[in-house]
Amino acid sequence: MDKENNSVSIERVNSESFDDFLGLINKLAEYEKLAPPDEEAKNRLRRDCLSDKPKYNAFMGKIGGKPVSYVIYFFTYSSFLALPTLFLEDIFVLDEYRRHGVGKKMFIFLKETAKAEGCGRIEFTVLKWNKSAQDFYKKNGAKCLKWFFYRVVHDDF
Repeated sequence: MDKENNSVSIERVNSESFDDFLGLINKLAEYEKLAPPDEEAKNRLRRDCLSDKPKYNAFMGKIGGKPVSYVIYFFTYSSFLALPTLFLEDIFVLDEYRRHGVGKKMFIFLKETAKAEGCGRIEFTVLKWNKSAQDFYKKNGAKCLKWFFYRVVHDDF
């Protein structure tokens, strides 16, 4: 990474930057050893991000104009706090830009967003094998909950 020009700018994904955003999603799939979105999924991602009423919020971190990271988040609601919750779906930084403050800047952006939106908390999941992500979140103030995470996929409803 060029340490001379490591200032991270954070920009909302738009129609002009959407293909770069998809490229980063593909890099996350590669990192997690998962299949990337197929064409139908890419079309839904585009529609749901860029519509008048987006289903999720997407921002990219750029260094020197190059996309190097992204976040996807949306809002849920806590019945006990009676406040919104910012749910972080994805945070990803290209490997060669890790450990240089990019992820921290993206996470601070999320905290600032949650505060501005009046959220009572930020929640997210971390894969059990992803020790570096677990360490990152702990270092940035997150605590691991002792809850089980369940899922019902669309074929089952």
